[in-house]
Amino acid sequence: MLYLWVKWVHVVSSTILFGTGIGTAFFMFMANRRKEVPGIAFASRHVVIADWLFTTPAVIVQLLSGLWLVHLGGLELFGGWVLGGLMLYLFAGACWLPVVWIQIRMRDLANVAYASGEPLPPLYWTYERWWVSLGALAFPAIVVVFYLMVVKP
Repeated sequence: MLYLWVKWVHVVSSTILFGTGIGTAFFMFMANRRKEVPGIAFASRHVVIADWLFTTPAVIVQLLSGLWLVHLGGLELFGGWVLGGLMLYLFAGACWLPVVWIQIRMRDLANVAYASGEPLPPLYWTYERWWVSLGALAFPAIVVVFYLMVVKP
C-alpha cells in the first residue's frame, strides 16, 4: 500500500512539473513573440510566481518520491533505466536552475521597461535566447524520463 501511495505522489508531482513547465514556457514564449512590453511584464511576473509555487516543490517531491520508489521497489539506483532517468533528470535540473535565474532577470527588466514606457533592452533578448536554448535542451530530457518511468526498459 505504501508503494502505491508513493507512486501516486510521484505521478502527481511529475504531472505538475511537466504541466507547469510546458504551460509557463508556452505562455512566456508567446508573450515574447508579440514583443509587447506590458504583456511580457505580465507573463514574466506570473511565470516566476508559478515556478516558486508549483515547479520548485514538484522538482523536490519528484526526486524524493522517485528515490523512495527505487528503495521500496528494490531497484538498483546506479543501473539500467533508473540511472538513465536520474541522469536525464539531473541534466534537466542543470538546465532549469539557470532558467530560474534568467526568468527573474527577464521579469525585472520587463518591469522596468513597462514602468518607464521604454522598450526592452537588448540584454532582455540575450536572456530570452538563453532561456529558449536551455528549455530546448531540458524538454526532451524530461520527455525521455517520462518514457523510462512508464516503460522501465
